[in-house]
Amino acid sequence: MRHSGRSLACLSLLSASVLGTMTFPDCVGGPEELTTNLVCDTTATPAERAAALISAWNITEKLGNLVDKSLGAPRLGLDAYDWWNEALHGVGYSPGVEFAPGRQEFSHATSFASPILMSAAFDDDLIFTVADTISKEARAFSNFGSAGLDYWTPNINPYKDPRWGRGSETPGEDPFRIKGYVKALIEGLQGKEDMTKVIATCKHYAAYDLESWEGVVRYRFDAIVGMQDLVEYYLPPFQQCARDSKVKSIMCSYNSVNGTPACASTYLMGTVLRDFWEWNDESQYVTSDCNAILNFHEDHNYTTTAAQSAAISLISGTDTICEVGTNTDVAGAWDQELLPEEVIDQALRRLYEGLIRAGYFDPADATPYRSLTWKDVNTPEAQALAVRSAADGIVLKKNDGLLPLNAADANSTKVALIGFWANGYTTAMLGGYAGTPPYIKGPLQAAQALGYQVSLANGPIQQDPSRDTWTEAALKAASDADIVMYFGGNDMSVESEERDRISIAWPDAQVALIESLSTLGKPLVVVELGDQNDDSALLQSGNVSAVLWAGFPGQDGGTAVFDILTGKTAPAGRLPTTLYPAEYAEQVPMTDMTLRPSESNPGRTYKWYDEAVLPFGFGLHYTTFEPSFGPDAFADKTYDIAELLGACDEKYLDLCPFETIDISVQNTGNVTSDFVALAFLSGEHGPAPHPLKELAAYTRVKAVPPGEAKGATLSLKLGDLARVDGSGNTVLYPGTYDFLLDVPTRDTVSFELVGDEKMLIEFPQPPADLGEGNGHEKYTPE
Repeated sequence: MRHSGRSLACLSLLSASVLGTMTFPDCVGGPEELTTNLVCDTTATPAERAAALISAWNITEKLGNLVDKSLGAPRLGLDAYDWWNEALHGVGYSPGVEFAPGRQEFSHATSFASPILMSAAFDDDLIFTVADTISKEARAFSNFGSAGLDYWTPNINPYKDPRWGRGSETPGEDPFRIKGYVKALIEGLQGKEDMTKVIATCKHYAAYDLESWEGVVRYRFDAIVGMQDLVEYYLPPFQQCARDSKVKSIMCSYNSVNGTPACASTYLMGTVLRDFWEWNDESQYVTSDCNAILNFHEDHNYTTTAAQSAAISLISGTDTICEVGTNTDVAGAWDQELLPEEVIDQALRRLYEGLIRAGYFDPADATPYRSLTWKDVNTPEAQALAVRSAADGIVLKKNDGLLPLNAADANSTKVALIGFWANGYTTAMLGGYAGTPPYIKGPLQAAQALGYQVSLANGPIQQDPSRDTWTEAALKAASDADIVMYFGGNDMSVESEERDRISIAWPDAQVALIESLSTLGKPLVVVELGDQNDDSALLQSGNVSAVLWAGFPGQDGGTAVFDILTGKTAPAGRLPTTLYPAEYAEQVPMTDMTLRPSESNPGRTYKWYDEAVLPFGFGLHYTTFEPSFGPDAFADKTYDIAELLGACDEKYLDLCPFETIDISVQNTGNVTSDFVALAFLSGEHGPAPHPLKELAAYTRVKAVPPGEAKGATLSLKLGDLARVDGSGNTVLYPGTYDFLLDVPTRDTVSFELVGDEKMLIEFPQPPADLGEGNGHEKYTPE
C-alpha cells in the first residue's frame, strides 16, 4: 500500500495535548462507536476484542498509540493512556503515576526494601507477599485515575559487576536465585486469576549491566557476548519470565548485543523470545527502554534517521516506544513507506490485548480488583511487611559478641548515631525508583522509640576529606556514648542509574571518620547502606565490634535495623552478591562480558572467582546451627540419564523433576532464629573450565528454637544439574556430582549420573550477522 506524502498534522495536534489521568473506557455510556464494538463484549476472546478495537482506528489514531504516551482515540471514547508506570519496590515516581499533594488520598504508597535486600532473605513467600501488596496498591491507584495498569518492573539483569550503578534494583548475581525471585514476584504482581492484576514487565532484555564507565555509556555500548555466557548467565531470568511465568510484557534494553541494538534484534525478540520460548500465547508485548530507539541513529549508528529507527524497532518486534520528550518519528516511518500497516496493527493488538486481559474495558463489577480503594494503600499489614522486607534480608557480617543489644537496657544506654543517614530525615534509605512513602523512619526515630539516650552527628558520603566539617561534631557526639553506631555506605549520589562506580572501596572521607571513631575505645557498630564496599579493614579491625549490611531498607529502615541490633529479629540474611576486594575494580573492565577466568579477567561471581572478602551466601547469626542432609539424601545413588528422561512427561526437559532431599537444621545456640539453607552443586562434568560451585536449591527455615531441629525439603530439577556448552545448548552430562550445604560448606553428599550425555535444550543459533536477512538493510547506513 502506497502512502500519501501527508505530514499527519492531525497527529502533531494530538501530541500537543496534555495527557490526563487514566480513565477506564465506558462500554455502557460511551460513544456508540465504542459500545457497539466487540472490544466491549466480555464473552469474546481477548484477541478478538483487541482486533476489533484496532480495526476501528484510522491511521492517525494508530500512529498516536505506538509510543508510551498513547493518545487514545477520543472519537471512540478512548482516553490517553501512559504506559510508563514504575513499581520496583512500591508504586513509584513515573509519568503514569500521580501522587496527590499533601496528605490527600493517593498521596503516598508503601515503600518496601530494595530488591537486592529483599532477595538476601532468600524467602520467595516474602517476595510474593510484597508483590501482591504492591499490585493491590497499584490497582487502587489505577481505580482512581492515579496510575495505569502496567508497571515496568522487575529489573532482572544479573548483577555480575560490583561497580554497576543499578545493582540494588536487581535480586543479585546468581541466575538461579533471580529465577526464584522472579517466579514469586510475577505471580504476586499479575495475580492468579484469569484477569491480570497488573501487567508486569521484565527488563532489560538483554545483557544490560553498564551505565557510564570510563567514557563508555549504555546508549552506545555493544555487549559482545558468547553463546555460552548468553544462555548460561544473561538469559535464564528472562526465560523464567517469558517461558515459565508468562509475564505480560518485556522491555528491550539500550545496549546492542553482538552488533545489533537489543530493540532491533529479531534474534532476541523473535527467534528466542517469541518463537523458542513460545512467548506468544497471550499476544504479550515488548516495550523499548526510554529513548532506546532514538539511540539507534544518535548513538549506535545503526540507522540514519528517526523514521528508520522507529520502523526498524517495530518491524523487529518492539511494540511500544518509550520516548523522553517527542523524538519518535512513527509518522515519518509511515509516510516514507518504511512501516507496513500490518506491523502497526500487530503491535497495537498486542498492547491492547494486555489491557483487555487486565479488565480495562470491563464493567467495574467484573473483577474484585476494581473495588480496591485508598483504604487498601499503606495498611497496617503493609507497614509491618515493609519492616519485614528489610529486616529479613539484613546481613550480619561481623559480631564480636556485642550484638544483640538488650532493649530492656535502652533507657540507661547512651548511643551515638553518626553518619549521613543516621537522622532518618532523608530519602537515602529508599533507593532507586521509589515513590512517595507515607513516612520515613530512620535510625534516630527507631532509637528514640526504644528509649535510648541519643546523641546525633552527620557524616560524609564521598566528600573531600581535606575539607572536613564533620569529624569534630561526630567525636563530640560519641564522647559520652556507651555505644557508637556509624550509619554510612553509599547513597544514590554514589551508585544509581547512569552512575557506575569507579571504585568499590569505602569513600576516603568515611574511612577516616570510622578510624577516628574506632580510636575512642567504645563499642562501634557499622551499618552499611547501598551496595557492597570492600569491608576488609572493618572485618579485620579489633576496634570495630559489628558490621551489618542494610541495602536500601525502605520507609521503615531504621526500625528494621534496630530490630536486628536488639534481637527482636534475629539476623538470617545472606549476601546475594560476592563481596570483592577493592583491587578487583582494576582487574577487569566493565565492558568485558565474559564470566570465566582468563588472562584479562579474574572471573566473575562466586562461580568463577574464589578470592572474595566475603562470599556469596555469607551471613552470620546470633546463634549457632548444625545443618545436615537427611540420612537418605542420595545415599551415593547412581542415576541412569536415559531412565530419568524416560520417566519425565514435562514439555521442557530442564523442568523434569530429579530428586527431593530432606535436610535438618539444628539450633545449637540459645536464640530462636531463621536459617537460610543454600545448597550448591559441584563437579568436573561438562565442558571445562568447571565452575567452583553453582546454587541449585534454597529455602528459609523459619523460627528454629534453641536446642531443637527443624526439617525442610530441597527440590532439584534436571535443568539444575545441567551445564551449557559452547553453542548455548543445555546438556545433562554423566559424572559425579557433589551436593554442598551452606556457606561455608557444612555437609556434602554425592551422586553419579551414568549413560550418554543428553541435550535438554537445543538453543537456536543466531545468524553470523544478526542484521542479515531481517530486512534491516534498507534502514542501515551503507
